[in-house]
Amino acid sequence: MSKDRQVIMLVDDNMANLATAKLMLKGFYEVYPIPSGEKLFAILEKVVPDLILLDVEMSGMSGYQVLEKLRADAQTQDIPVIFLTAKSDAGSELRGLTLGAIDYIFKPFSPILLRKRIENHLLLAAQKKQLKDYNDNLQKMVEERTGQVVKLQNAILQTVAELVEFRDNTTGGHIGRTQRYLKLLVDKLIQERIYEEEVSRWNQEFLVPSAQLHDVGKIGIPDSILNKPGRLTPDEFEIMKNHTTIGKAAIDEIMRITKEHDFLAHAGIFAYTHHEKWDGSGYPRGLKGDAIPLQGRLMAIADVYDALIAARPYKKPISTDDAKRIMLEGRGSHFDPVLADLFDSLSDEFAQIAKTYNLEAPDAEAR
Repeated sequence: MSKDRQVIMLVDDNMANLATAKLMLKGFYEVYPIPSGEKLFAILEKVVPDLILLDVEMSGMSGYQVLEKLRADAQTQDIPVIFLTAKSDAGSELRGLTLGAIDYIFKPFSPILLRKRIENHLLLAAQKKQLKDYNDNLQKMVEERTGQVVKLQNAILQTVAELVEFRDNTTGGHIGRTQRYLKLLVDKLIQERIYEEEVSRWNQEFLVPSAQLHDVGKIGIPDSILNKPGRLTPDEFEIMKNHTTIGKAAIDEIMRITKEHDFLAHAGIFAYTHHEKWDGSGYPRGLKGDAIPLQGRLMAIADVYDALIAARPYKKPISTDDAKRIMLEGRGSHFDPVLADLFDSLSDEFAQIAKTYNLEAPDAEAR
């Protein structure tokens, strides 16, 4: 079969009609005369035509039944089908067009008219395919471009977070660990359908990466306080609290001067609210209960747990068991009770993350 010739399949249980139509078309196309719908589907397993000419009235499967089966199969649903029929009533024509036929040609037909109708429909099908290929390629380009933008955005988040962590040398690895804790919590929220309405509105692609900036405001805290080898005085702690408002202000300014800033929307909430407490005793605004954004309530759990198990200049690390106990004691006071219960169900996974960073303190040392 020539690769340059388009393939037409003629399906008719009348041998004379097959012979006549083939004679009309064989000089222009590669023609397959097929005597039944059943045999058509056997041949379609090996050859996909450019167009099918299909008789309506056939013994065995009717043309309508053949068309329904063609349209129900993803492999054949886009093959153009022209009905050949001796019926000229509007009802039969409407039924065929409704099922997906692209045209009706009434018998007897002239060779010139038949070839012209086929030529027009093949041209239309080729243009349709070109448009689909163009749209598919365009969609692929958009997806690739979007992927590149997301990678760039995440790289910016990571770079800024690493700069913050470089300045605050007392909390090494904190940002990476809290991201992993947060992802555990968010995945569990989705799985258990907890706070489902709010979580469904989040862009999951940006949510966890943006948590890297929850401490970005520490850039504005003096080194003498940020890296003090001991506990902060009350006045110093008041200055340290400002990292929440500094962080939010920095992120808000970036969002103000840029158009593509959706990836920062969660970051501002994390930065501003991760030190709020469920009972209203947190900072910077003293928000209470579900007035605290869900992102901040989640980050509070990840942040506090990591602070408990990690060594700090003013304290030794504690064991994951002791950290779990302290976290659950904060249920309903420091932490959202629902999220505290969620943490309880994930405490083994939290502990495993701590172990991968060699953070779990021996019980004797912790006590």
